[in-house]
Amino acid sequence: MTDIPARRRAPGMSAEQRRAMIVAAALPLVAEHGAAVTTSRIARAAGIGEGTIFRVFADKDELLDACVAEAVNPDHVLRELASIPLDEPLPARLTEAAEALRAHLARMGAVVGTLHASGHRRDRAREEPAPGSREASVRAITEAVTELIEPDRAALRLPPGKVAAVFLGMLFTQLRDEPADADPTPAELVDVLLHGSYDEPRRAT
Repeated sequence: MTDIPARRRAPGMSAEQRRAMIVAAALPLVAEHGAAVTTSRIARAAGIGEGTIFRVFADKDELLDACVAEAVNPDHVLRELASIPLDEPLPARLTEAAEALRAHLARMGAVVGTLHASGHRRDRAREEPAPGSREASVRAITEAVTELIEPDRAALRLPPGKVAAVFLGMLFTQLRDEPADADPTPAELVDVLLHGSYDEPRRAT
């Protein structure tokens, strides 16, 4: 890892930037190992000394809590949704949105699920109060998807906001007890949303 010395000596890095860098390095390890991951392993992944972790985090539990907070943070997926070109056809826009949202849910589920399974319980006393944060996250995602649908308002039977709500309801429903191949692909989900489930020649009248 030739960039380790450069990272150790990174000039002008604030405590908040260092925290973010450590969390970014820790996330894939936490998703794989849960609470069993060691701070020394996280430090190696971040290219820093282990002591640096404890200059910005009080202990390992605070670092794990920060990983959960980052995993559930919708900012990254909101940026991805905002980057989808509005001049693409609606099915392409929604397929890209479904892929981005599924990746977000998968990362969130991996981090939270692995930590929970390995015995870590998030210390809510450490967290800054964020009343309604889950609702705010869902609202922001719904608004972002609505914006993707808005250019096709005139062609839709329902307002874009309702189409977005149906889309997200379909996407967030997980068939946990079914084999993975039972879930529709993003493209299949979008096709059913926009065109229904009937095969066109057999459509009921």
